[in-house]
Amino acid sequence: MKDRYDLIVVGAGPGGSIAARRAAEGGLDVLLAERKNLIGLPVRCAEGVSAAGLKEFIEPSPRWIAAEMSGASLYSPDGTRVDISVPGDGYVLERAVFDRELALQAARAGADILLGGLVQELVLRGRSVAGIVIRDGLSGSRIAADIVIAADGVESRLARLAGIDTLSSLHDLETCYQYGLVDSGFNPDRIELFFGKEIAPGGYAWTFAKGEHLANVGLGITGEYARKRSPKSYLDRFVRTRYPEAEIVYRVGGGVPLGRSPKRLAAPGFMVVGDAARQVNPMSGSGIINAMIAGKLAGETAVAAARAGDFGSRFLSDYQKRWHKRIGRSLLRFYRLKEAIGRLSDDTLNDVARLLNDLKPEQRTLLRAFSLALRDHPKLILELRHLF
Repeated sequence: MKDRYDLIVVGAGPGGSIAARRAAEGGLDVLLAERKNLIGLPVRCAEGVSAAGLKEFIEPSPRWIAAEMSGASLYSPDGTRVDISVPGDGYVLERAVFDRELALQAARAGADILLGGLVQELVLRGRSVAGIVIRDGLSGSRIAADIVIAADGVESRLARLAGIDTLSSLHDLETCYQYGLVDSGFNPDRIELFFGKEIAPGGYAWTFAKGEHLANVGLGITGEYARKRSPKSYLDRFVRTRYPEAEIVYRVGGGVPLGRSPKRLAAPGFMVVGDAARQVNPMSGSGIINAMIAGKLAGETAVAAARAGDFGSRFLSDYQKRWHKRIGRSLLRFYRLKEAIGRLSDDTLNDVARLLNDLKPEQRTLLRAFSLALRDHPKLILELRHLF
């Protein structure tokens, strides 16, 4: 490890590793700093991704794909099952192996990797970020850089240190808990999503099968509900009801930011990507592919800035412009949609499920489900008049 780099990326998740790889491929001297000693652990998500989104960055490998998905089953609060069409196939990942593969590709491109590197603070030169301070025993080691990219997850504080507001309200932060369950009869071809205020208020429960006998089973609830009752207690009740004979082989908890991504994602000498930038789909909670897209854009912007010798916020803001043009605006629409759907009663969701089952299988889509909800509950149109 040197005492100076062109670029330091903090966090070796998908977004950080893609940013480091893109920048290293562009000729930059890159450090990828990860606070944990083992990249990819603990796994804190259901591990589902779209096939098309993944293939933009890496060719799928059986080493880190646990299952292929071809559809989804939705369960309304009263248990009505609706099998819906999902555009394109998807995968359930072996996330720990996947994350390490992305970091390995960054290293092959020329990036240095630092494990166990907890970033204490940013080095500032005036108003510009000029490096990081890594905790080293009882003291800290300074590493200088022209640009720092924060990709250090939902708990990140680096963006705020750089002057970017990423604080989430309780309403916009989903608290999640997940078990790895061993049971018989999981369907690896379909993801299953369960809705209802008794199941997961403000969110939903999920089953992502990783084979016939192993699945990620979890749920998320919004912060207001988590203050009154833990997501673990909701999950325990769900598992007792749905999978009474299952055995738990691992358990994880964490948070997912479901608010609006800040308009400002860059500061002098600094960019932020992934969960740290709140770049998660507010409807689904998915963020892996979004983080990879953001990492690609930020890495490319870092290369362009180095070639121009300009690390100011005006130049680096090209990253945030490209992000908002490609995905950010659609995430804002998904946020408004999430807010409206969150106001639907369980009875309404049950009605929509029954109406969907009256349609042909190929006609059952999420868009059609929402259209049916609007038809029977026209007051939602007023709530969503600014959606598009």
